[in-house]
Amino acid sequence: MRRHRIACLAFDGMAPFELATVAEVFAVARPELDVDWWYRFELCAERPGPHRVVGGFDIVVHHGLDRLAQADTVIVPGVADVRGDVSPAVLDALRDAYARGARVVSICSGAFALAAAGLLDGREATTHWRHARLLQERHPEVTVNASVLYVDSGAVVTAAGTAAGIDVCLHLVRKDHGAEVAARVARRMVVASHREGGQAQFAEHPVGRAPSDDPIGTAMTYALEGLRRRLTVDELAGVAHLSVRQFERRFVEAAGLPPGRWITRQRIRAGAALLESADIPVDTVADRVGLTVAGFRHHFRETMGVSPSTYRRQYQR
Repeated sequence: MRRHRIACLAFDGMAPFELATVAEVFAVARPELDVDWWYRFELCAERPGPHRVVGGFDIVVHHGLDRLAQADTVIVPGVADVRGDVSPAVLDALRDAYARGARVVSICSGAFALAAAGLLDGREATTHWRHARLLQERHPEVTVNASVLYVDSGAVVTAAGTAAGIDVCLHLVRKDHGAEVAARVARRMVVASHREGGQAQFAEHPVGRAPSDDPIGTAMTYALEGLRRRLTVDELAGVAHLSVRQFERRFVEAAGLPPGRWITRQRIRAGAALLESADIPVDTVADRVGLTVAGFRHHFRETMGVSPSTYRRQYQR
């Protein structure tokens, strides 16, 4: 049977990890799997020839964008600049590949190319959590989900940053050849065939603060110093010397969340820091951040995408 053709797009300034991930999964011959067909991998670029990648070395690309017109799956492992414009030639090639039925996949910032080509319009998609807000701002017609490792909408698949490329490539193998084959490929790569949770557990979560001389900033500082005890909106409004109504309105303007939800989020983040650094029981962690054990487990999974025990294993291992 004809092999499934994978065309991976290369460009100047690309990160080599995502490219290496795609090549490891799809370019390595695996006769031991004894499947009817495997993949034919081709690297292409708008301009064939040497391309400088992150780290100061070059890769040599032998094929042009015509390979996208022949591919069964097209993979975009990033873009050169998330704030810049993607080449019209690349966008046309992506649109043409999608129109003739190719599966189009992005990893990390590659979602910006798919969005610019209009392939994500009306779809849910993901990208690296650092770029999620910018992708949503630049392409409001896309529903950006910054919490997951990948989103599969059939003909279009988007993945989060860096190592999520491994997850999505194994997912494609699982779709094409089944779970057993994907698991065997994962074992040879010495990675998990499926990771629990999403990228929310890895994202940095800066505390939303107002300026320290602002009454909302004063209330936030007061709350952070007293997370272990019960805090009420009336109490925080009093600290800020504002009416409850004024306080809630100004708090949402400063933090982007109502006071109660913001406090819960800070408790979860404080709890995550304890789980990373201290070997204490989960119920003790919950008590130290002012939550019941059940409440802590519920809100932790809701916020981080995994249970407290799983999170601890990942960071203390």
